Amino acid sequence: MAAQLVVTYRTPSDIAAFDRHYRDIHARLAHQIPGLRRFETTTGPVMTPEGPSDVHLIAILHFDDLAAIAAAFASAEGQAAAADVATFATGGASMLMYETTAA
Repeated sequence: MAAQLVVTYRTPSDIAAFDRHYRDIHARLAHQIPGLRRFETTTGPVMTPEGPSDVHLIAILHFDDLAAIAAAFASAEGQAAAADVATFATGGASMLMYETTAA
């Protein structure tokens, strides 16, 4: 079993500033989170079947299980990454956590 944390960032007021901060600061903070097994982000527009969405970027963080996610965000590194979101995600962000199994 494994678990994932999915973060969706809605379109920010300044896309260039968001992208710069995410790349130069936030992604580096995320990579320091204990227990993180893999870190993925979208590379282009986020679409719906009907066309463009109001989501600018999706990040998927992979962990061993939900307990590992809880421990990760209880750590100083996890708290720093979580606190950083408010400094650049002007469009808002939401998080979902779930366990996965191989099909």
